[in-house]
Amino acid sequence: MDERHHVRVAVIGTGFGGLGAAVRLRRMGITDFVLLERAGAVGGTWRDNTYPGCACDVPSHLYSFSFAPNPRWPRNFSGQEHIRAYLEWVTDTFGLRPHIRFDSEVTAARWDHEELRWVVDTATGTLTADVLVSATGPLSDARIPEVPGLDTFPGRVFHSARWDHDYPLRGKRVAMIGTGASAIQIVPAIEREVTRLSVFQRTPPWVLPRADRRITPAEQWLHSKVPLTRALRRQLLWGIRELQVGAFAKHPGQLKVIERMAARHLRRTIKDPELRRVLTPDYRIGCKRILLSNDWYPALAKPHVDLIPSGLREVRGSTLVAADGTEAEADAIVFGTGFHVTDMPIARRIKGADGTTLAESWQEHGMQALRGSTAAGFPNLLFVIGPNTGLGNSSMILMIESQLNYLADYLAKLAVLGQGTALAAKRSAVERYNAWVQRRMARSVWNTGGCVSWYLDDQGRNTTVWPGTTGEFRRITRGVDLAEYDVLHVRDREGAAR
Repeated sequence: MDERHHVRVAVIGTGFGGLGAAVRLRRMGITDFVLLERAGAVGGTWRDNTYPGCACDVPSHLYSFSFAPNPRWPRNFSGQEHIRAYLEWVTDTFGLRPHIRFDSEVTAARWDHEELRWVVDTATGTLTADVLVSATGPLSDARIPEVPGLDTFPGRVFHSARWDHDYPLRGKRVAMIGTGASAIQIVPAIEREVTRLSVFQRTPPWVLPRADRRITPAEQWLHSKVPLTRALRRQLLWGIRELQVGAFAKHPGQLKVIERMAARHLRRTIKDPELRRVLTPDYRIGCKRILLSNDWYPALAKPHVDLIPSGLREVRGSTLVAADGTEAEADAIVFGTGFHVTDMPIARRIKGADGTTLAESWQEHGMQALRGSTAAGFPNLLFVIGPNTGLGNSSMILMIESQLNYLADYLAKLAVLGQGTALAAKRSAVERYNAWVQRRMARSVWNTGGCVSWYLDDQGRNTTVWPGTTGEFRRITRGVDLAEYDVLHVRDREGAAR
């Protein structure tokens, strides 16, 4: 890549967020942009997560772009391979491939306050951009905890998001660390192959039945020939989830009804009273991510599967020791321990107007962004899936499309202001917005449900979830309010947001 190469917009990532941003740019008539992808293919988390049983827990017809409907989804809940194929289809259908720079991981990005542009260093060279869009997503960088003695383990160790397909599990003793969204899909998928499966559980999840089924060829034909039926299906799925938000965000007590459904699902499947006891959560449902599975509990009841109701404390050779002292022998360790969500690694690589990194600016008060999209001190930097845009019960694609609306209006306003301008979010506006979000979060199940979840940062702040409906978020991101920004011109050499 030419060191002096300049583009109007540089987008980091080619998952749903990055590809969605690229489609929106093209639809605006903007073709002077690049997508910077660290891997050799598109797909983001749906490219990286190839573990056995990997699938989405949001209905297919809601987990897709409104502008790129797919009438041929094969199941209510699609598997990883179908979602990745969909993203490849979006890439080709909208002509995005010429804009992608594969194997171009962003190693650093710094704001040039004199030229009012971003200088972006990648694995394949340096470029500059008027606007930088971070669409790396919260589920992109795997997190493996530091476990004493892990380096002494003689067998194979890998994370669920970096599955080692070259290592056959058949006949092996396997330890699954964690009982989150990945683990409840992995365990039923591999238990038939392994000799012994030890599942380390720090906190039991709430699990509801998974209403999955094959979408019949007749349904697919109807959705293809009569688009209104497809749109109505999506609208119904969306409406049901919008009606549930009040219980999660305002009235957690109403979730007791859902709790009883989950408890009945557990009782119906697990007959052993002791196993049922350790699988029963002691926090309000919804505090952690609610999981969907019909085969998780049956898998745990198998005689060759051991549930260890304690986290992994240390490793002594091939012996794994839990916090409660329980020991298990293993040939392979699979970590289903989630991702760097509240400490996103890309934040350590982006330097703003005053030379500090995004991670440093968020260190004291946690991740904050105006309408989930812009941060104080970082002009012309926008997020797709930014702070407090996550969801506990619906489709992230709805939130992504709202942020794309904001991005589009941001770029339109920059165009009106003319060349050599930038928008810098006022610190007061960011703080005011964040305080409003946190006030609303205070009574939500995510903050009051009595659990510790990945929604919370190290200080216990919920910097992940949006405490409202997707419809409300769409309204507040419909346009950019210039009163919340300082307008910078090339002549403004200080370049810092007030």
